[in-house]
Amino acid sequence: MKAGIIGGTGKMGRLFSGVFDRAGYDVLVSGRSTTRTALELAEHCDIVIVSVPIRATVNVIRTIAPVMREDQLLCDFTSLKTRPVEAMLGSKAQVIGLHPMFGPTVKSLRHQTLIACPARADVRTRDRLLDIFRNEGAVISITSPEDHDRMMAVVQGLTHFVTLTMAESVRKLGIDIAKTKAFTSPVYQIELSLVGRLLSQDPVLYADILELNPYIPEALLACTKSGAELRKIIGTGNPDAFRDFFLGNSRHFGVYCEEGVETTDALIECMVNR
Repeated sequence: MKAGIIGGTGKMGRLFSGVFDRAGYDVLVSGRSTTRTALELAEHCDIVIVSVPIRATVNVIRTIAPVMREDQLLCDFTSLKTRPVEAMLGSKAQVIGLHPMFGPTVKSLRHQTLIACPARADVRTRDRLLDIFRNEGAVISITSPEDHDRMMAVVQGLTHFVTLTMAESVRKLGIDIAKTKAFTSPVYQIELSLVGRLLSQDPVLYADILELNPYIPEALLACTKSGAELRKIIGTGNPDAFRDFFLGNSRHFGVYCEEGVETTDALIECMVNR
């Protein structure tokens, strides 16, 4: 059995090349620096995975779709699912959209979440693919492309928006990051680390996540409205209004508040003992 990863010379492609190799597949890759092309992989591999930047994904899929057969499986690793899955369904192949919810620097897939959107695949083909990831320790979540993109508007879009907003706010305030270290708290250190982690990566990826997901505008509107509401409450100096705002959110998050305390306590302990 052959697995072909288009964009396999990239970091994520290299990570999953090892995954399929350990599963017993002959792994072929194509990329900017290879003589092997995407079309060659599409013609000769049993499983073909598109692992290219988000904006390029649909065009790559449309290029290879005409040569793919019913006995093949076509997948993608894109952070968005609706449009890529629609494009893959234009082929004759079986189709499963995939989204690894982790970066290529992880040491293994153990306890990492991988989302699957089976769009046109028989049970045997679906299970054979997903078992490859399960055998590596991954946690598989199955959903539809539309529900995936709606959830990513919060899980990725809202999260990255808030992180970038914090970074820009600190910059506009003219704050010297190094000087804040003398005043740091554990929570600030965690927030600062999240900002640094995001800003150390490729801005193109985050632009695509925030600009191409059709459900992002609704999430960002809710965020900016919530910020304006909280700012107004703080401006009134009314502790009862603040308490209502605070407790309303506490009730909504429920048991996750306590889980959050436990998780961040563990993170703080790790930071202290580094």
